[in-house]
Amino acid sequence: MRAALAALLIALTLGPAPAAAEPSAPAIEPRRQPVPATSADTEYDRGVRARVVKDWTTAEASFRRAIALRVGFADAWNELGFALRNQGRYDESLAAYDEALRLRPNFPEALEYLGEAYVKLGRVDDARRVLDRLRPLDPGRASELAEVIKTSTR
Repeated sequence: MRAALAALLIALTLGPAPAAAEPSAPAIEPRRQPVPATSADTEYDRGVRARVVKDWTTAEASFRRAIALRVGFADAWNELGFALRNQGRYDESLAAYDEALRLRPNFPEALEYLGEAYVKLGRVDDARRVLDRLRPLDPGRASELAEVIKTSTR
């Protein structure tokens, strides 16, 4: 009995499997995952992630793509201004903030960043005018801009 059982085990081990699958056929049917559609929001999110790690050129490119997909995207215009300002491209930065504020006139973050850009350019009087607009909209951001102005005039 042992000999027969051992022979059966050897035959099963060495012999071809009766229902073996074709070696070149995949065991599981491959499924293609859909490529996520590029949208203004996905590009904006990509830009924000680049901003967090201070990759200003990638952030700029992503915000520009977001704007190309949705021209009236005030948040993307504002973030584009921020990315440009951090590259020292102040004139372009001011234009981006102006567009963000044209689209959303009472946009506190854009006002604060615009004021900070003015300070960097030595345009402190312009920064103070922006501060006056910002105070009733967002006292916290106004306080931050006021500190930047104060520090620049020391």
